[in-house]
Order: sequence, then structure tokens, then C-alpha cells
Amino acid sequence: MITNYETDVVAWANEQASLIRAGRFDQLDLKHIAEEIEDVGKSEQRELASRMSVLLMHLIKWQFQAQKRSVSWKLTIKEQRRLCVRRIQKTPSLAPLLTDAEWIDDVWIDAKAIAEKETGIDQGTLPEVCPWAMADVLTEAWLPA
Repeated sequence: MITNYETDVVAWANEQASLIRAGRFDQLDLKHIAEEIEDVGKSEQRELASRMSVLLMHLIKWQFQAQKRSVSWKLTIKEQRRLCVRRIQKTPSLAPLLTDAEWIDDVWIDAKAIAEKETGIDQGTLPEVCPWAMADVLTEAWLPA
């Protein structure tokens, strides 16, 4: 192993891939390879959480600022919904997050914070927990009342 993981992770990754392709398994940095593999899963979870937060924030705006509804909001809701569904289809192991109360709470907290920052809606006036079922949130035509 020539490249240090902490010094240049990209060069290290390329080197590790070359070692694997060459069958030189005894030279692999297994500790860091395992960490990187775990990080891939975490990255997928962060991506879904980020998209879901944006989707929920727009649903908050849709419900709590009905007088300001726009085609742009509707298109953003549609796009974020599509990207969430796509992420779950490509990575089915993420689906259980949609029923994980702690994960939903975290995403809801983020959505409320973004909504407050973007609109001035006081987070304290919003429901403490997400009032919508994730199945509804991800249903194509569904919008909150």
C-alpha cells in the first residue's frame, strides 16, 4: 500500500480498486474499505432524508400558506416525490425508514426548520410530529388539504 487513506482518499480508493482487480487481497486496507462501504449506505440514507425534508417543507408551505400556492411549488413537490420514490426503488433497503418514527421525526424537524427559514412560518405553530402518512406523502397526486 503506497497511498495513505488519511492523506488522499481518492488516490487511496483508486489504489485499492487496482489491488482488488489484480487479486492482491493481502495488500488491501480492509479497515478503511469497510468504513467506506458503510459510508455508501449512510450517503444513500442522507440523500433520501434530504429529499424528503425538501418534499415535506413544500407540503408544509402548500398546507399552511394556501394563499401563496404556485405551479412552481407543485412542480417541486412532484420532482422531490419522484426522486424519493426513485431512490427507494433503486435502494429497497431504504424503504423501512419510511416507517421508522425516529427517522420521520428527524426529517420532519429538518423540514420545519427549512420552512421557517424560507417562509417565516414559526416552527412552533406547526405540528410537533409529521401529520401525514409517508405513503400519502409519496403518492403522486396527493396534496395536504
